[in-house]
Order: sequence, then structure tokens, then C-alpha cells
Amino acid sequence: MAVKRDAQATRLRILEAATAEFARHGIAGARIDRIAQASGSNKAMIYAYYHSKDQLFDAVFDALIVRNMNDVPVDVHDLAEYAARLFDQFQKYPEVFRIGAWDALERGSVGMKIEAVVEANRHKVAEIRRAQEKDLLSATFPPAILLDLVIALTQIRPLLMDGSGQQTDHAQRRQAIKDAVNALLRH
Repeated sequence: MAVKRDAQATRLRILEAATAEFARHGIAGARIDRIAQASGSNKAMIYAYYHSKDQLFDAVFDALIVRNMNDVPVDVHDLAEYAARLFDQFQKYPEVFRIGAWDALERGSVGMKIEAVVEANRHKVAEIRRAQEKDLLSATFPPAILLDLVIALTQIRPLLMDGSGQQTDHAQRRQAIKDAVNALLRH
């Protein structure tokens, strides 16, 4: 009796293994043989689905971005809470930040230029612009810069910069992010 292959399940296992590998080692350091072993597939199968390591990285990047966009939609009526929810998402899925950092370091942020990301950011900037035009949000910063600042605040470090190793707890950092976003929005 022949075993029926489930291509969708195989692709999902490959993407999960590739996400862990790329988050840990970056693009240059990632190894397809480790991804194959972790996913229970083989290198030939991975290349049949994704053709190259860069295309596999793109698939991982796309999947993470789409999940993030769906899980944390922008809320211009409460940008502080949006930032806090985005921070929560980055804490829950730290690989998102790491994959984004590897994309920036090794590829000059090519992943940020894919249509799904561009469209999501275009939508967020348009929402912020409309809220500013209705005087619901401060127009101190142009919409794209405001979005960049809000997102940057969600990526504060868990350890103090003085090297003491003291950790701030999640709730403190979350509240600090909300307070900082609210400070940005003051007229």
C-alpha cells in the first residue's frame, strides 16, 4: 500500500523548520540540510517547492508578515494600544523580529519591499493620514514617520542598557510603550 503524501502538510513543516533555522542563523548561516532534517523532508523536496534558499526565506518572511498583519491590525483610534498589541505579538513570536533583522542585515530589507508588506504599510499610513486630517491624531509627524516611530517603540530591549541584567517585566515595558506613543501624539 502506497503512502499518500500531503504536500500542504509538508510545505508547512518545511516553513516551520525554515523559520526556526533562519531566525537562529540568518540567511547565510542557515543550512538546507538542517531544515530538511528538522522538517522530515529532504533537500530535493525543499528545492522542488522553493527553488532556492532565498525563495524559501521569502516564503518564511511572507508567512510571518501576513500572520502579523492579520493578528495585529492598525487601530488609529488607539495607536498606543495598537503598539502594545504589536509589542505583545513580537514577544509571542520573537522570530518575526529576528527574521526582519536578518532581512535588513543580509538583504537590505528586500522583504519589506514585497507587495504584501508595501500594501499593508500603505493601508496603515493612509489610515493615519485620514485620522490626522480629521484631527483625531496629532499631525506633528507625517503619517509614515509616525508609523515608523510607533513600530520602533514596540521593539524596546528587555534588558537595561546599563548592562545590569535587570529585566523590566512585560507589563512595565508594555505600559512604557503606550505612554511613549501617547507622548508622540500630544498636540
